Amino acid sequence: MGETATAVTFTEQDYAARMHRAARDAAAAGLSGLLVTPGPDLVWLCGYRPPAITERLTLLVLTQDSEPRLLVPALERPDATAAPGAGALRITEWRDGQDPYAAAAGLLRPNGRYGVGDATWAMHLLGLQETLPLTTYRALSVALPMLRAVKDAHEVERLAAAGAAADAAYRDILSVRFAGRRERDVAADLARLLRAHGHSQVDFTVVGSGPNGANPHHEAGDRTIVDGDMVVLDFGGLKDGYGSDTTRTVHVGEPTAEERRVHDIVRVAQQAAVDAVRPGVACQDIDRVARSVIEDAGYGEYFVHRTGHGIGVTTHEPPYLVAGEEQPLVPGMCFSVEPGIYLPGRFGVRIEDIVTCTEHGGRRLNDTPHELAVVDGATAAGR
Repeated sequence: MGETATAVTFTEQDYAARMHRAARDAAAAGLSGLLVTPGPDLVWLCGYRPPAITERLTLLVLTQDSEPRLLVPALERPDATAAPGAGALRITEWRDGQDPYAAAAGLLRPNGRYGVGDATWAMHLLGLQETLPLTTYRALSVALPMLRAVKDAHEVERLAAAGAAADAAYRDILSVRFAGRRERDVAADLARLLRAHGHSQVDFTVVGSGPNGANPHHEAGDRTIVDGDMVVLDFGGLKDGYGSDTTRTVHVGEPTAEERRVHDIVRVAQQAAVDAVRPGVACQDIDRVARSVIEDAGYGEYFVHRTGHGIGVTTHEPPYLVAGEEQPLVPGMCFSVEPGIYLPGRFGVRIEDIVTCTEHGGRRLNDTPHELAVVDGATAAGR
């Protein structure tokens, strides 16, 4: 299928608005500005993805009292100028043989307090500190954890398209053979299907069969899937620059009554958590709702991770649905809801959808059935 032709193109005005909001939020947080190097934040803020991430310094400087400025290596200026948000930037350059940190110092206050993108290399931060010893820095994930958390309508629709593509991959995987094949073979099928449905990047394809399903982040390996296995399928990546992440648990052959019961507990917990999504509800309360269902059923000790994480231009980002996170949900936030039960040495169950908070509640961005899919060991047909 390839990349989606109908994805709305972000304009120079979109990027200008993001940079303006980021500079405003930084000032409100008591920062002199933001310093962003190559990585997801740079792409989201100005649309620039350097041709290669090298040791040469590329630095976006956002402050409330000046226009956005992008410092780039001279040999990469043509690429920076071609970025979709370039018209909202003042681009300056430094040349090989020059001190890039001296060039950056001219864009900063000598005693400023800056938020620094989490993807910043230590050598660049240390270089800035050596050149401007009175400056101080805070990680953006600490200073502005919600920088990218609230998506606009076009971002939500890109996430919805990525979710639909992942759903299509799941529907297709139900028609492949499971029994007698290695986990890594099914994982390869999932990766192929994600790409066939338009993903440009596959970030993970978890295939946890039988006892391996009790490890939430199991790496698909050489274990051969057999009849009677519960199989956790967790997969996702990027489509048109935005993430997908979904989990369904299937069973090879007829499940036992206990396996069905555990799966149903997780299904009810996931539904209760999605139903609890609405503006103003604290992230930790969504976790509490899912966890209480599982605890009441007697499996609380086997739910070993947070209920969810944000998603956007990366597949994991704030907000996090976890105890202690008091951040209230805001319309436009997008996140996973993925409770699970993991019985060591036996099997695991997880069900995950991406959900966006709207003015009226939660909207799922995945629509495949939540019931336990039974795949046949010979034909792998869902029934």
